[in-house]
Amino acid sequence: MNGEMVIDGERTGFRGPVLVDASGPRLPAVGPELLRPRYRAILAVDIEGSTARTDPVKAELRLVLYRLLEEAFARTGIAERHRDPYVDRGDGVLVLIRPLDEVPKTLLLHPLVPILSSLLSEYNAGRLLSQGCDRRIRIRVVVHAGEVHNDGHGNFGEALDVAFRLLDSPEAKGALRRTAAPLVLVVSDDIYHSIVRHGYAGIRAESYAPLVRLRVTGRTHRGWILDEAAALAPAPPPGLTARTRRLLGRRAV
Repeated sequence: MNGEMVIDGERTGFRGPVLVDASGPRLPAVGPELLRPRYRAILAVDIEGSTARTDPVKAELRLVLYRLLEEAFARTGIAERHRDPYVDRGDGVLVLIRPLDEVPKTLLLHPLVPILSSLLSEYNAGRLLSQGCDRRIRIRVVVHAGEVHNDGHGNFGEALDVAFRLLDSPEAKGALRRTAAPLVLVVSDDIYHSIVRHGYAGIRAESYAPLVRLRVTGRTHRGWILDEAAALAPAPPPGLTARTRRLLGRRAV
């Protein structure tokens, strides 16, 4: 039958035989030998309240979000060659950054996030009731890192599961609702302990609070949310305890 498979029409309920072309290439089985994990820094964003907007407004906000992301990356020095292509998520974007010496993860926390926050504030000014509806863009941002797989249909893996669970956590959504800032940043426990707590330039550990706790594949993961107001407050004198530093930061606000 030259690669064609015959299905008996009587047994299947059809009046005659049905010919199915089985000569095309078969998809390879995905086994452990085909899974090649790639280490990536993970940054994902999600627009607040996107489902409540009309489709034309969604289209406008998506266009602006991509433009502002590209501008923030350009100002940070993270060029297109340093990143995998953007992965669209409908009301958000996933960005995977390659592990290159010129793109340390510190750049994502500072200056990328502050630059993006500033661009959003600039864009949002005067758009509260533009053309009869709220056209402001407020976003949640997550930063994580880990092994990512791609099977030709898309990216997947535990590291992405953790990142998106942190991004979509009720605590992150609540933090954005409570702040006047245009974005809220949540980082994974791995990012906090490998980057944040060391206090690299522009990154203040006392401005992060472990507000998110979730379980993925049987493990407990924490998420640390940045208090942007505390991060912008004057740095407290050295030698103080972390608790005193947080209290001073709140009073400054």
